[in-house]
This record gives sequence, structure tokens and C-alpha cells, in this order.
Amino acid sequence: MTGAHGGKPAPGPDQPPIPVRLVTFNTHHGVGDDERHDLPRLAKLLAAVDADVICLQEVDRYFGDRSEDVDQALLLSRALDMQLAWGPAIDEERPGDQPPRQYGNALLSRLPILISDVHRLPGSGEPRSALRTMVELDGGALWITATHLTTRSAQERAAQVATLAGLHTEAMETGVLVGDFNTEPDAPELDVLRQRFTDAWRLARARDDRAGWRFWQSDAGKTHPARSPHRRIDQVWVSSGVAVAAASVLDAGGASDHLPVVVDLEVRSGV
Repeated sequence: MTGAHGGKPAPGPDQPPIPVRLVTFNTHHGVGDDERHDLPRLAKLLAAVDADVICLQEVDRYFGDRSEDVDQALLLSRALDMQLAWGPAIDEERPGDQPPRQYGNALLSRLPILISDVHRLPGSGEPRSALRTMVELDGGALWITATHLTTRSAQERAAQVATLAGLHTEAMETGVLVGDFNTEPDAPELDVLRQRFTDAWRLARARDDRAGWRFWQSDAGKTHPARSPHRRIDQVWVSSGVAVAAASVLDAGGASDHLPVVVDLEVRSGV
């Protein structure tokens, strides 16, 4: 499916919503639970989802031996024939003419990327960032911010969430915030987020949790760790103007230590 297909009626409130399939996935720099770096395996998994927008965390660009010193973001965008927006969190110069050593968030899109910018998040320890983009739809636009929050403390996550909430102004009414939040969606430090966004998993009219094979985890949306998920830390949050037809947690096929989340969004036309 794609939000770019179909006819082109004049945008407006009387038109049907625009479908957009979005994926968020912490890729663990392409290293699966077999400890093997396998970018083709990851690309095959992502291609099978048939998404319009793919938001990835823990992506390497010339980071070193752990990912064969390749540009994972560029290789994945080429393999999937999708546009690329890149948001480094770690960005270190290397000697000579070598490209910088980078690690962070990537967004792949079938839809035209109109705006892309990177915002540093507060906190100590490993640097964190948010990648904010706007993609063009037939009859509208959608703001998408992808991020990966700290594991250090709830206090630092709260400061990062406050920064994220501030990236979506009233003029950017229609948007989604996605990524690895390293905490559950009902955590106190996400309170600022809940004031402006809604948890897409709970909003979805249909849910399919293939990872929750235990009956007491049915439709629970758990994504980590991949082999026996018991934490719902990979999330999608939507603003007003965005409905959620369906949400799923997919089997990652051993491609990462997380599981991917897929949401079928319905974006209000004309915004």
C-alpha cells in the first residue's frame, strides 16, 4: 500500500483520509540475535512490510568493524529504492579523507521528503538526537519525528521528551513521533508527550501482535528483547488529524534484538 497512490481529488475535510504505512524499528546496527551483521537480511525484512515510511534507530555509517564499516543508511535506501533522511547522534571525524564515523536515526520514504533537520537532545552519556522530517502526501503533508531516548534515567528522558514535544508546534498540527523510547508508554516521564499525542497502539482499531505468542501477552505490543519480548519500548505516537487503522508487531526473523512496529495511519486530507 502507499499514500501516494490513487486519484487526486481536491484536498479538504470532505475527502477520505490518506493512508500511510509506517514502520519503526531499532535495527541494532544490522546485527541479529545470532551476533551476525547481515544487512541483506534486514533489507529483505523491511521490503516485505511494503511501507511508505520506515524509521530506523541504531543505524551505522562507517562506524567500524561491527557493521563492516559500511554506510548502512545509504545501502538500505538503495536496496529499497526509497529516499533517505539521516539524523546522526554520534558524529566523529576520522583521519584523512575518510568519511565521518556516525550512528543514529534514519528515515526511508517512498513519499517525497520536503523537510529534514536534526535536533540534539539534552542529557549525558551517549549522545541522542531527533530526526524531524515532513513528507508530502496526495492532498496533505505529514510531520514525522524519529528518535532514540537515553537509558540513563527517567529524569533525562523527561528532558528529552520535553524537547521532542517542542519540535511539533501548533502550525505542525498533523504529525507522528516514533522510535525507541527506552521506557513503557505509561511511564511518568512521558507525561508531556501524552498531553499532545496519543499512543497509536491503543488507538488502533485492529492490532496484531505476532510476537506475543503467550496468551497473556496477546495484543500487548511488546518489542524487546526480540527472543522473549516483555517491554513495549518501541512506540508510535500520533497527533490530532492522524487516525490509526491497524498496528502490528512483526517477527524480525532474528535480524535485530528488537521487533519492528507497523502502523497503518489515516491522515486527514488538506492539512
